[in-house]
Amino acid sequence: MASPAPPLKDAVGALDRDPFVALLAKLIGETQRLQNDPPEHVPQEDLVAQHVLDVLRPLSTDTGGGPLLVRKVSYTEGRSNVIVEYPGTVPGRVVSFVGMHMDVVPANPNEWDFDPFSLTFDSDDKEKLRGRGTTDCLGHVALVTQLMRRLGEVKPALKHSVIAVFIANEENSSVTGIGVDGLVKDGLLDKLKTGPLFWIDTADKQPCIGTGGMIPWHLKATGKLFHSGLAHKAINSMELNMDALKEIQTRFYNDFPAHEKEKLYKFATPSTIKPTKWSYPGGGLNQIPGECTVSGDIRLTPFYSTSFVVKKLQEYVDDINANLETKLPTRGPVSKYVLPDENLRGRLEIAFDGDIMNGVACNLESRGFKALCKATQEIVGHVEPYSITGSLPLIRELQDEGFDVQTAGYGLLKTYHAKNEYCLFPDMAQGFQVFVSIISQLEADA
Repeated sequence: MASPAPPLKDAVGALDRDPFVALLAKLIGETQRLQNDPPEHVPQEDLVAQHVLDVLRPLSTDTGGGPLLVRKVSYTEGRSNVIVEYPGTVPGRVVSFVGMHMDVVPANPNEWDFDPFSLTFDSDDKEKLRGRGTTDCLGHVALVTQLMRRLGEVKPALKHSVIAVFIANEENSSVTGIGVDGLVKDGLLDKLKTGPLFWIDTADKQPCIGTGGMIPWHLKATGKLFHSGLAHKAINSMELNMDALKEIQTRFYNDFPAHEKEKLYKFATPSTIKPTKWSYPGGGLNQIPGECTVSGDIRLTPFYSTSFVVKKLQEYVDDINANLETKLPTRGPVSKYVLPDENLRGRLEIAFDGDIMNGVACNLESRGFKALCKATQEIVGHVEPYSITGSLPLIRELQDEGFDVQTAGYGLLKTYHAKNEYCLFPDMAQGFQVFVSIISQLEADA
């Protein structure tokens, strides 16, 4: 009689540092060509995809060396996605790890204390792995590649198929249809709907159960340019914009206050609207500017509709324009936004960028969430789900398509998109064990 198979965690073992670090070093070494900020920086995710394929194809059906099903999917030259499946024995049983993206945000080497484009080690802490992408998100690319490698080597008998999806083009939304959005559109991820989908692109080893929507906006004020010594003949566009923005913010916070569900989801902040950039055509200090633009964003908890917020902001602006004399205070005895003698009125225009993102609230009753929490408690020692109004592209769209999306990550939030980015190997090692625990739990339920 054959002896029973060992538990999955014993068969797969812990994260092996040497192959993980070796792969991560190759990935970080490509980051100069992975920066995503077009048109100056157009990433070539194929460079990362090839390293992933070099690890996994020897264990695939393509080579006859193992059970992995490996597929590279490209929608534009040089920018690939990779789908890897370890097949289970029961149709419809699946668990997936998605969102490990192969592009990075730009880095300026002159602002870093070490080379962002190569993997280096802290002389005082060998567990600290340094370089652009270590936390976001090449560390996760290397981590999930090692998970799939071990499954391909050990060949455990699983009822569930385990699927990993490495994606292109996460860090920029000006180009669409070439990353996970393209995969969803083509139905290549449909089979993932029958099981939990873990989006591996957050940080700090805890379940991230909520993210914010994001609405970029630009408020342009047009007044009348004139000599600053004759302020009574001008409409100061800067003052108009400042007073209008204050009125818009006041109305926004009245219409979109802290939502009752934000406490349940442990959001650090409610929805916010704030300016982040000013611009104007230029001029002398003795000129009152005739136009200027203030830009910013709204971070919206997922319990409000982004489209409704956009509609309300347009209503605010229309109302202020129609009632400048009564809706806005002026500044000083000659400041004004209407010049009746000249039949001139100040004017506001609001515009929104096309890359509006919706927030997500994960399903706290789903099997995926409960498995993630139990695994985190078991491996990390405590579980503290959190939510932030930072935004993750694409995952709300996946949820709307019917996927049970949960999010987690094993880098460090404090180094996310930051100078001197790094991750810690022990955190990544715990992430590996969390993944194995999730698979084990689902297998026990099957």
